[in-house]
Amino acid sequence: MELGLVGLGKMGGNMRERIRRAGHTVHGFDRNPDLADVHSVDELVGRLESPRVVWVMVPAGGPTQSTIDELGELLEPGDVVVDGGNSRWTDDEKHAEELAAKGIGFVDCGVSGGVWGLENGYALMYGGDAENVAKVQPVFDALKPEGKYGSVHAGKVGAGHFAKMVHNGIEYAMMQAYAEGWELLEKVDSVTDVREVFRSWQEGTVIRSWLLDLAVNALDDDEHLDRLKGFAQDSGEGRWTVEAAIDNAVPLPAITASLFARFASRQDDSPQMKMVAALRNQFGGHAVESK
Repeated sequence: MELGLVGLGKMGGNMRERIRRAGHTVHGFDRNPDLADVHSVDELVGRLESPRVVWVMVPAGGPTQSTIDELGELLEPGDVVVDGGNSRWTDDEKHAEELAAKGIGFVDCGVSGGVWGLENGYALMYGGDAENVAKVQPVFDALKPEGKYGSVHAGKVGAGHFAKMVHNGIEYAMMQAYAEGWELLEKVDSVTDVREVFRSWQEGTVIRSWLLDLAVNALDDDEHLDRLKGFAQDSGEGRWTVEAAIDNAVPLPAITASLFARFASRQDDSPQMKMVAALRNQFGGHAVESK
């Protein structure tokens, strides 16, 4: 099939390549002309045959809203817009309503995979009407990992980004647990090789995971994380997860504590946040602050 893709950054650029490797045609637009296949969103839409599918991979909030507004003026009834960025699920409901008034479908898609997605595939969580999802399905199949799992129609519009938000909240808590354990091991005199302790956990233990593998990668690069400052950003989805928990009276003590730990990292040079920062850099290419 043909796909229009708006936003060719760290995620979008690799997604374009993976979709093309699966045999589909992708017309990509980015504000950076060195990355773009076309010069404008208008030209991108003009390259596509009806029913058109345009996937948006730009920052949440204003950039996503302005892109969807522009597409709403260019697309026709029967076309579909996919928001694959990190938008809040409440924005999805608004965007779907705005586009539906023009006969244009909308699908929200939470995407996980970071800088590794090109080779390993992207875990996809999407929400929307079945008929709109069906128009995008070949792209979902191209992007997902090999095998039975890694892709889910999570429910109605907003369900995809809500599921991805909860995924990221769980991710916060898992990273925090590894970071706390690493700091405690580094602190005691009796453990003389913390990196190898972490490496030993990669086989046969209940806490083995891809995050643990990435922690070992980070320690191989910088054994005691001496080059990092103990500061870790939050993408916003951890906050939204905690807010949703409050709205629904669901207790999330571990996820909430992990979010607050990141706030604490902005006050002191936290050893735990060195590991969290290293893990975010490993799986997502997120920037780190050096000493």
